[in-house]
Amino acid sequence: MNKRILVIEDNEQNLYLVTFLLERHGYEVIAARDGKQGIRTATEQVPDLILLDIQLPSMDGYAVAARLKESAVLAPVPIVAVTSYAMAGDREKALASGCSGYIVKPINPDTFIGEIKAFLDTGTSGGEQL
Repeated sequence: MNKRILVIEDNEQNLYLVTFLLERHGYEVIAARDGKQGIRTATEQVPDLILLDIQLPSMDGYAVAARLKESAVLAPVPIVAVTSYAMAGDREKALASGCSGYIVKPINPDTFIGEIKAFLDTGTSGGEQL
């Protein structure tokens, strides 16, 4: 059975690239274009992993992660922030909101799938571990 990954991303080009890479490696991708849709989709489909953009319209990724972690069903699902936020304190803020780690944009297509596999295998590693 293929692992199901929810990608919450509002940028069309980023969503296309991530979806292309994941599907090429056999993952099932579900997409949501904003935080509210992402929460709804996660609740309905319970993915194996959530890739979450932090800079989203109307509800930022930190708020989305916190809401997802409030659900008993979704709490065990690893959330990985995929973000251009790489300043001091961003890791701590992602961790505090409920993320397991993050991958800095722009993503590196050569290492991205390995990072995703690590998160799926352990739920808490890969990318930049928090």
